[in-house]
Amino acid sequence: MEPLRGDSAAELVDPLDRALAQQFVNFASTSARRAPLYSALARGVAAEPSLFRLLLHAPAEQQQPVLLFACTHHLVLDEPRSELAQWYPNLTTDHRRTDDPELLPTFRRFVEARATELTWLLSTRTTQTNEVGRCGLFLPVFGMLAAEVGTLGHIDIGTSGGLNLLLDRYEYRYRGENEGESVSVVGGPSTVVLEVSTRGAVPVPDSMPVIGTSLGIDRQPVDVTDPIESRWLEACVWPDQADRFHRLRAAIELATIARPRVRSGDAIAGLQPAVAEVGTRCHPVVTNSWVLNYLTPTQRIAYLNGLDEIGERRDLSWILAESPALVPEIPVDEDLAGTDVTAMTLVRWRGGTRTCETVAVCHPHGYWINWR
Repeated sequence: MEPLRGDSAAELVDPLDRALAQQFVNFASTSARRAPLYSALARGVAAEPSLFRLLLHAPAEQQQPVLLFACTHHLVLDEPRSELAQWYPNLTTDHRRTDDPELLPTFRRFVEARATELTWLLSTRTTQTNEVGRCGLFLPVFGMLAAEVGTLGHIDIGTSGGLNLLLDRYEYRYRGENEGESVSVVGGPSTVVLEVSTRGAVPVPDSMPVIGTSLGIDRQPVDVTDPIESRWLEACVWPDQADRFHRLRAAIELATIARPRVRSGDAIAGLQPAVAEVGTRCHPVVTNSWVLNYLTPTQRIAYLNGLDEIGERRDLSWILAESPALVPEIPVDEDLAGTDVTAMTLVRWRGGTRTCETVAVCHPHGYWINWR
């Protein structure tokens, strides 16, 4: 595939075409290290109006390269023996190279042959992430809270398919950054094993904290017991990140047995009823991970105010792993304000008083945690 020149998008006459093409140019650059397949496809799509115009079938707020690639991935997962699947690292151990000149022609033939289904996916789907690796970030803080207040009640806001509600059913392996350090294992055995590299004095618990009940709230929850819905969650994982893909698939299989309790609802309106329900027998712990950036600034302020209102009346804990650059309204230590990191902050309300501490900086998918 010929590399796209940086000014190719500017050569287009129509402003909308130019804007769409430029998105793929930009995505090709930013995803090159983490997702070589999508980067190569983005370079090719940017040069072909018939391909990048497919995004016009999506709502304006969803017209992003990742949606086109997720919808195509969804179709490839349904046809793992298709020619295009030969380039997907999560579907074959001996995948074809991204510089293979047949990649873009094969992609074009694949999407053109499935134009009706692809159009429907683009017009109805939104990208959605249920990253179970973030449970490895939450577990040390859950351990701290359990030692303080006892049995916990987990409320995950923006829960998607509810996979993070199964936090106590996974196996965790925490390894120090220095070679030869011992591995701390918590939980398990489980079909879902989360490996986390630790930096600093991460308070890895000796045993799994007791979680008495759990509840997830999401505006558009995913029913992971539905094969089509669970396939969409899998499709939203970039195929180059095969470990995340297979980990997600194992978590979905576990969820079909454990059946996490997930409820459709608004993050703001659903918060108080969820805390009231879960907190009848347990200390309520609210979690967010890369969710608040999907709310408007006004909604985020309302969400924070809602937590404060609850915390004034009863003891409550909130663990959030979010980017200060994307959600400047969130509480975070001053030195991290406005930075493009994943900051994990623990907010406590005890006796009506709020305290806040950014306990760690983390990898957004849970691969490492740097304790502060």
